[in-house]
Amino acid sequence: MQLQSLLQGFLQDDSVLFSSVLTVQDIVDLISQTCVETCDRIFTPLVTLCTFLRQIHSDDPSCRAAVARLNATRAAQGLAPGSPLTGGYCKARQRLPETLLHRLVPLSGQRLQQQVPTAWHWHGRAVKIVDGSGVSMPDTEANQQDYPQPGSQAPGVGFPVARLVVVFSLACGAVLAAAVGRLQGKQTSEPMLFHSLHAYLECDDVVLADRYYCSYWEIALLLGLGIDVVMRLHQRRKVDFRHGQQLGHEDHVVSWTKPVRPAWMDEATYAALPATIEMRELRVQVPQRGFRTRVVLVATTLRDAKVFAKEEVAGLYRARWHAELDLPSIKQTMQMDVLRCKTPAMVRKEIWGHLLVYNLIRAAMAQAALGRGLLPRQVSLQGARQTLEAFHNQLSEASPPRLQDVFQMVLSAIASHRVGNRPDRSEPRACKRRPKPYPLLRVPRPQARARLAKTA
Repeated sequence: MQLQSLLQGFLQDDSVLFSSVLTVQDIVDLISQTCVETCDRIFTPLVTLCTFLRQIHSDDPSCRAAVARLNATRAAQGLAPGSPLTGGYCKARQRLPETLLHRLVPLSGQRLQQQVPTAWHWHGRAVKIVDGSGVSMPDTEANQQDYPQPGSQAPGVGFPVARLVVVFSLACGAVLAAAVGRLQGKQTSEPMLFHSLHAYLECDDVVLADRYYCSYWEIALLLGLGIDVVMRLHQRRKVDFRHGQQLGHEDHVVSWTKPVRPAWMDEATYAALPATIEMRELRVQVPQRGFRTRVVLVATTLRDAKVFAKEEVAGLYRARWHAELDLPSIKQTMQMDVLRCKTPAMVRKEIWGHLLVYNLIRAAMAQAALGRGLLPRQVSLQGARQTLEAFHNQLSEASPPRLQDVFQMVLSAIASHRVGNRPDRSEPRACKRRPKPYPLLRVPRPQARARLAKTA
C-alpha cells in the first residue's frame, strides 16, 4: 500500500502514459533479489525504501521528519505508529542494499527514454549528454578515506568530495546512467568513469560532450559501438582548415592517427582500435553579445554535410548546455549539493536515491508536456517537484473514481510552470547579496575551540 502510494505521488499509475517507467512489481522483484530478510516489523526493506525516497523528495529532508511522515501514514491506515525517534530508521537505511537503488536509476531512465516520441529526437536519433561534477559530504574519517578532500584544502578545514559522471537524455532530461568515484587518483577521471557507462548506450545514439571527453580513445571506442559524437575539440589539438576534405567554410574532414597506447589501456583493446578515424572539424562563430566564448571548434563523426548541415551540428552542440543546467538542478533543486550521510555507503545510497527521485519527477514532466504539446525541457523542474510534493497526499488517498481528476489537475499545474524563454541570455557571474560577515575557518574546529577557551 505504501509503495503504491509513493508511486502515485509521482503519477506512476497504469492510467498514465509513462506508468511503466517504474512499477510496483519492478521494485518488489529487485527487493527480493537484493535484500536479506529482516525481523524488523516496521522498517521492512520496502517500507525503508519508500520512506527514504519520500525523505529525499520532501522540502524537509531530515530523518526526524521522515519518521514523522511514516508514523502519520501508519496512523491514517489504522496501524499503530512506531517510535518517533530516528534510530530504527537510520539502521534500516544502512541495511538497504546499495545495489537496489543503483539498479533502479538506469531502469527508470532507460524506460522513460524508450517511451519518448520520435519527434523529440534529433534527426530521429537519441541524443545523450555526458557531464561530470562533484558532490560534497560531511567531514568524517570514513568519508575522507573513500573520497578524500581536494588537495587545495588544508586538513581539518575541508570536506570530502565525490566525483559524479552522469549520462542525460537530451529529449526528456532523465538520468540514463551514472558513476561515482574519487576526485583524485588513478582511473578516477571523468572519461574513465564514463567508460564504465558505455554499456548503457545504444547503437545509433549521438553523444554530446565537452572537450574534456574529446580524445582519440573515447571517440574510437564509441564508434566501435555504432555511436556518433559531437564534442568540443580538445584545446591541445590544432586545426588547419587548409587541409583535409573541404565541406564548406571552416568545415572539413581530416584523419586522426592513433596515438601511442596509454598506460590504462590493455594491449588487446589497443590493437582492436582502428589506426585512423575520420573526423569532421568545424569552427562556429558566436555572434551574441555578452557570451564569454566567441569561437567554438567542434569535432564530430557526423561527416555527411548534406544530411547534417554545419548550422545543425552547431545547434546540437549548443544543446549540450542542458547538462550544465541538469546537474545543478539535481544538486540544488533536489538538495544534493551537500550530502548528509556520514559513511561512504550511505553517501552513495543518497546519490542514487536523489537520481531516482529526479527520474520519477522527469517522468511526470514528460507526461504533462506530452498532453499539452510541449517539450519536457519547457517545463520547470522545481515547479513540478513542488506540485508533486503539494499533491502527494491527495494522489495517494484519492479513491479510484476521483484519482483521474486529481491526475489531470496535477498535470495541468505542472505544465503551467514553464521555463522562461530567454534566448541568448547573458548574466554577470556575480552575486548581489553579500554573505554573512563571518571569517573563514582556517584551522580544524577543535583547535579553534581551544583558542577560544584560552582567551576566555
